[in-house]
Amino acid sequence: MTVPETTATTATTTATTAVAVGEASGAEALRPHAEDAFADELKALAAADDRPRPARWRLSPWAVATYLQGGTLPDGTVITPKYVGPRRLIEVAVTTLATDRALLLLGVPGTAKTWVSEHLAAAVSGDSTLLVQGTAGTPEEAVRYGWNYAQLLAHGPSRDALVPSPLMRAMADGMTARVEELTRIPADVQDSLITILSEKTLPIPELGQEVQAVRGFNVIATANDRDRGVNELSSALRRRFNTVVLPLPATPDAEVDIVSRRVDQIGRSLDLPAAPEGLAEIRRVVTVFRELRDGVTTDGRTKLKSPSGTLSTAEAISVVTNGLALAAHFGDGILRPGDVAAGILGAVVRDPAADRVVWQEYLETVVRERDGWKDFYRACREVSV
Repeated sequence: MTVPETTATTATTTATTAVAVGEASGAEALRPHAEDAFADELKALAAADDRPRPARWRLSPWAVATYLQGGTLPDGTVITPKYVGPRRLIEVAVTTLATDRALLLLGVPGTAKTWVSEHLAAAVSGDSTLLVQGTAGTPEEAVRYGWNYAQLLAHGPSRDALVPSPLMRAMADGMTARVEELTRIPADVQDSLITILSEKTLPIPELGQEVQAVRGFNVIATANDRDRGVNELSSALRRRFNTVVLPLPATPDAEVDIVSRRVDQIGRSLDLPAAPEGLAEIRRVVTVFRELRDGVTTDGRTKLKSPSGTLSTAEAISVVTNGLALAAHFGDGILRPGDVAAGILGAVVRDPAADRVVWQEYLETVVRERDGWKDFYRACREVSV
């Protein structure tokens, strides 16, 4: 016996209630969902999109890729890039979602896996909130379903007592569900995805029923194998995914562009004034991160020790954003070396013993001797003592 319609109704009611609560709690969200923040772009793409769309997709695969990578529409509307990187990777990811294969975005921390996942779901389904956040304590109920225990004790197992997970709601409505940090979820909970991904069904043995996925359903998962607390994916589960590896930015200019764009977006959302002459400091932060990450200076002449941290693009964005706030609230509004020095120190020195030695050697052998970096060297020395 299948129950997609009933479950869909329950899921829709739950979603509607959640939206109503969100709207009632305040008109301005600190961090709007992608489908809200870029609603105008999605609307313009939908109006201009005359290509075939898979079942229940808001946009065609071509339009989804354009939304992620950016472009200019025939009416002059500019679509801002959400992901700066190889277009082919995004095309493969979008094509995967148009099939019955789930998508696994794999990469080291800070390679925009979550960002890409959210924007893909927003463009495909118009809703990026059907999310399971993976942690070491994620229970099986978060992937399958849970129970309203007051209803369960009062009336026994019933559809009214069942609490659908985001994946169950996505299956019933033909939507895209997201699973963040899949490798942080315990292995036995991970494997509860196997039936969902292979059979496209979710059994409910307590009711003698099942939820069958309708057309349009798919899953985007993200994972990395560099952080602590990683649980390897079983071969059975890995086979259910098409894997797309998101690389670190290929060039310094590409990474500077990414950091600049995101800092500008975050700064506007926090009502921070634009920092004039900030590009030089952004480039300096990116240079430091790339050299320590790669273990060699930009000119290839000096080999370096790498610290224990990842020094990702996401961390560079955080360092510059914090520096921008310091410049705006406690400085003259111009982003200077002293505004980013403490943030860089915090990003580099994760292990107080080993990483501090790496940082001191880098300061004295590279930063101190580099033309035009004297102010930066003094600022870093000041916060490093």
